[in-house]
Amino acid sequence: MSTKVKVKFRRSAALAVAAGITVIGAIPLLAESVWFLAVLLVPLAITVWAWRAGTDVNERGFTVRALLGSRTVPWNAVDGLVSDGRTVHARLANGHLVPLDAVRPADLPRLVKASGRDLETDRPATADDEPAEPAQPTA
Repeated sequence: MSTKVKVKFRRSAALAVAAGITVIGAIPLLAESVWFLAVLLVPLAITVWAWRAGTDVNERGFTVRALLGSRTVPWNAVDGLVSDGRTVHARLANGHLVPLDAVRPADLPRLVKASGRDLETDRPATADDEPAEPAQPTA
């Protein structure tokens, strides 16, 4: 088993670029007064958050990254994945929900594949597994 990150889920880089441009645009305000430093700090924090925040997934578990911290959860502590149509959460065995930042419901197959599990049987995937045949429509 590898501990390397297999899949990284991140927000659009356009968010970080837009916040970075806002930081650059706010720099001339510092020439007026040091009190405008707070105006500069807000888009700077958004830039760092947009660049860093997200979810990293591998066979051992997942790591949810935020602006200042991160949380790593092993797969054996996860009871299931829950989606409300917009966001995805990991339901832990103790009943708590961990939001998976930047993971959309459409990303669930990629997330499960990166975990080393088989989506169809909910067991670890093996090299012997063959892809399932698509269901044929009946007349």
